[in-house]
Amino acid sequence: MNMAIDEVLFRAVASRQSLPVLRLYGWLPSTVTLGYGQRGCDEVNLDFCARQGIDVVRRITGGRAVLHDREVTYAVISSSPTSIFPGDVLGDYRVIAAALQATIRAFGVEAQLSSGSMKAAATAVERSACFTAPASYELVYQGCKLTGCAQKRGEGAFLQHGSIPVDLDPALLFAALDTQGQTAPAVGSRLLERKVGWLNRWRRTAARVEEVEQELLRQCSSAFEAEFIEQDLTSEERALAVRLAEVKYSCLDWHQISEDKRI
Repeated sequence: MNMAIDEVLFRAVASRQSLPVLRLYGWLPSTVTLGYGQRGCDEVNLDFCARQGIDVVRRITGGRAVLHDREVTYAVISSSPTSIFPGDVLGDYRVIAAALQATIRAFGVEAQLSSGSMKAAATAVERSACFTAPASYELVYQGCKLTGCAQKRGEGAFLQHGSIPVDLDPALLFAALDTQGQTAPAVGSRLLERKVGWLNRWRRTAARVEEVEQELLRQCSSAFEAEFIEQDLTSEERALAVRLAEVKYSCLDWHQISEDKRI
């Protein structure tokens, strides 16, 4: 349903039926989202996720797999170019990254923008996982990636998905994405911990997800020079989202998972 709502809002903004949108949301149960170009059974340990009650869903945005648990997830949807968004992928990333950076720094973590450099060698799980390799204008601290993001563009608009992990369990992340079984779980989770960051990892007093949401809202309002008005979906938007959740985002074909595997 989360992915269906974001697609509906993207369609509404692209067709000029909606003003730009900032959507903040969470996940129940915890969920792995796959990038648009990923194949579910190649990227996710579906048996482990089923046993743990972790959902799996494929996004319409690119990028790699993300485990959504104790975090702030956002979707920014806007026409582009505008007076705020310059109209190219990296330019629009940069505007949003400024708000994310200010949010994280408000909690005492001096995150820096990544240059997008990546190491060539990586384990299978690291190649699959979004939070192990920072791209341009994603945020890092002490060598660990703190934010992940991906875009879909078309019809003069863009949708950017992203998240700020507030707490994270590297062992759970490794197990959810370990389809090879070639690395001992303890070793694999330690390898991920060297590359993956989360906000409370560096705080003496744990921040709450709700606090981070409110700070992100404030920083986006400043960065986008916008006053946000909280609104529900229209009845038409909600009906379409329910339909997409049923006929698209719940289907094995969409997730590129064979019939003998369950989500």
